[in-house]
Amino acid sequence: MKHDVYLFGMTCLSTIHVLDGPYPPPDSYREIKETYVIPSGETGNAALLLARFGLSAAIGGPELGSRTRITILDFYGRRGIDCRGLRFDPSFAGVEDLVLVDRETRTIFGRFGGYLFGPERRWSAPNRKSVAAAAVVSIDPFFREESRLAAEYCLALKKPYVTIDLPPEDFIHRHAAVTVVSREFRERECAGADARLLFRQYLDMSNGLVIFTDGGRDILFGRTGGEARTFAPFRVNVKGSLAAGDFFRGGAVYALFRGWPDERIVAFSAAVGALACANFPAALNPPSLEAVLDLAGASPPA
Repeated sequence: MKHDVYLFGMTCLSTIHVLDGPYPPPDSYREIKETYVIPSGETGNAALLLARFGLSAAIGGPELGSRTRITILDFYGRRGIDCRGLRFDPSFAGVEDLVLVDRETRTIFGRFGGYLFGPERRWSAPNRKSVAAAAVVSIDPFFREESRLAAEYCLALKKPYVTIDLPPEDFIHRHAAVTVVSREFRERECAGADARLLFRQYLDMSNGLVIFTDGGRDILFGRTGGEARTFAPFRVNVKGSLAAGDFFRGGAVYALFRGWPDERIVAFSAAVGALACANFPAALNPPSLEAVLDLAGASPPA
């Protein structure tokens, strides 16, 4: 079956507690204002956005478990997302996390370290036929050899792909059409590095578009042989930053699908990320294409 985008990566089930004030210090108390139990993950959120924009999307990656299967399949299925690439193991509970959110921050609790780096792999290989059937591919780098295999399929089949948060020397980055690197990843994996020098390393290792996001601060973007350029994020009434990066990447996938130039890719993705913050929880209220184009000041897609 043909589809516009194939996304290989993380999909999980999140329990999100929204606090009625700032995240509390140790040994104190904070009231929970709202609670949501919804599917999430880098791939899941990007697929939601693309479906909202009218693209057909198929996803693959982690196994569904006894606690996650029904909710995830129902949620994505009602939005027209093809989940046939997600296997089910009834002996496995599934991938879940717990998120505490206030107006400025989100704190995620999970078992992703043991899941991703433990002895038992709870994800499937990418589907070569699904890559071949797509115009554009999105790859999360978390699934080790299987993520690299997805990139190898893209190279063999000449399919452009978007990826996120991986070192500059990584094979997946070196062959990506677009790589988005978050401040959170850089602070965790490249602590103390000069942002401009690090950005140049990413450019030198790829012929694709490199984008450094930085929360509410200027976005850095460029290509090998060109100058580093900046883009100021859009200002919105922030209700929560959870999943803003996932939706930003989804915006980049859509823009790549449309064949837009670099500056329009960045502006469009930044508008998506901003509206995800304003539409919290964005998984239940993804921004419309019209709202994104209006904020970005862009004309409708050709």
